[in-house]
Amino acid sequence: MFESLQEKLSGALSKIRGRSRLTASNIEEALGQVRVALLEADVNFRVVRAFLNTVQERALGEEVPGGISAGQYFIQIVSDELAAMMGGEHQGLNLEGPAPAVIMLVGLQGSGKTSTIGKLAKLLRDEGRKPYLVSTDVYRPAAIDQLRALAETLDVPCYDSKPTDDPVEIARAAVDAGRKAGADAVLIDTAGRLQIDEELMAELDRMKAAVNPREMLYVADGLTGQDAVNTAQTFHERLELTGHVLTKMDGDARGGAALSIRAVTQQPIKFITVGEKLENLERFHPDRIASRILGMGDLVSLIEKAQETFDEEKALELQRKMASNAFTLSDFLDQLRAIRSMGPLKELMDMVPGMSGMVKNTNVDEGQLKKVEAIICSMTLRERENHQIINMSRRNRIAKGSGTRSNDVNKMLKQFSQMRKMMKKLGRLGGDPRRMEQSLGAMAPGGGMPPGGPFQH
Repeated sequence: MFESLQEKLSGALSKIRGRSRLTASNIEEALGQVRVALLEADVNFRVVRAFLNTVQERALGEEVPGGISAGQYFIQIVSDELAAMMGGEHQGLNLEGPAPAVIMLVGLQGSGKTSTIGKLAKLLRDEGRKPYLVSTDVYRPAAIDQLRALAETLDVPCYDSKPTDDPVEIARAAVDAGRKAGADAVLIDTAGRLQIDEELMAELDRMKAAVNPREMLYVADGLTGQDAVNTAQTFHERLELTGHVLTKMDGDARGGAALSIRAVTQQPIKFITVGEKLENLERFHPDRIASRILGMGDLVSLIEKAQETFDEEKALELQRKMASNAFTLSDFLDQLRAIRSMGPLKELMDMVPGMSGMVKNTNVDEGQLKKVEAIICSMTLRERENHQIINMSRRNRIAKGSGTRSNDVNKMLKQFSQMRKMMKKLGRLGGDPRRMEQSLGAMAPGGGMPPGGPFQH
């Protein structure tokens, strides 16, 4: 996510990172490079100009607090203003009021509306709500069947739309059916076009008037950058959007849509999709995304993913070990065996402060986890509990037992040592993820773990 933008901003901010004080000259130099990085990411030029002006005013007008360098504080200002540009805080769905809450998803053809409906339905169902689905896209032959199949997979009700029916009447009837079925949210999949036309907008206008939606979400292809922002603005002027969903964010989205769409429309990004599976829908947290763009990781999201995977007792035990610098290779092995259920390895590594520099130019292979597991399994229990006793002869024995090279074992141990150092820093902060991110921001971009290692091939 945002790999190219992250790389460019890392370069732009690398020189100012170690500065002991901020001056008009070094601020202007850094912001000039930031400006180029944002424009190349297809961020709206007016948004870029406003952003740079705000950062410059803060950097020149505020005193650097004690405990961090001026360069680190400047990067924190950039992070704060990036988050503010994208909305500041996460804004969820408005589901308050009489049931069912009607949620319309609109956008151009191919943006991912139908699959997003399925992902949103799963999220609501997993929260204990009762979603009800309906497709009003009578123009695309497979649209109704696609949504019906998603509903069957999720075991949630779906209105029996007919391609010969009027889309507005389908929506009206579906809301009534959802109310009778006891649904608390009716999700309406609307038709799209290759480009905006008056016929489409008029139909959406009539549908809005008929069902009075509580949410009007614009679904944008996250790979299209400024084009998505311009189209969102047109939809907003006509339909009064309440928010956005950015799709295909698991690829290297340039960042233009995420950084511009809220500033231009003044409506928040509420969700992003990060894969094709139904569980690949995430709430959009501007502060966390800003941190990831700057290579500072996203510990809060990583911890949330871990909480979904591990029970509370294990999570507390892991936190205690991190705080006391007692995390061992045995613990690491337990995490490796569970990590596959948490998501793509590269995405998870990118959430760890300091790791983005390692994975940026690395081809991460999920299969390499097995290699690391084999190395640790070839160690004795004593070696796993105290990796510092592993000398050259032990490395050679471990390499032979795991079918790897001594150099592979050495690299893995170096990475593990770096990880323990990070965890020791986290322990000093009392386990507060947000303070962890701020403190470890100094390690990124380009800091933290050494390049290469057992995850590279």
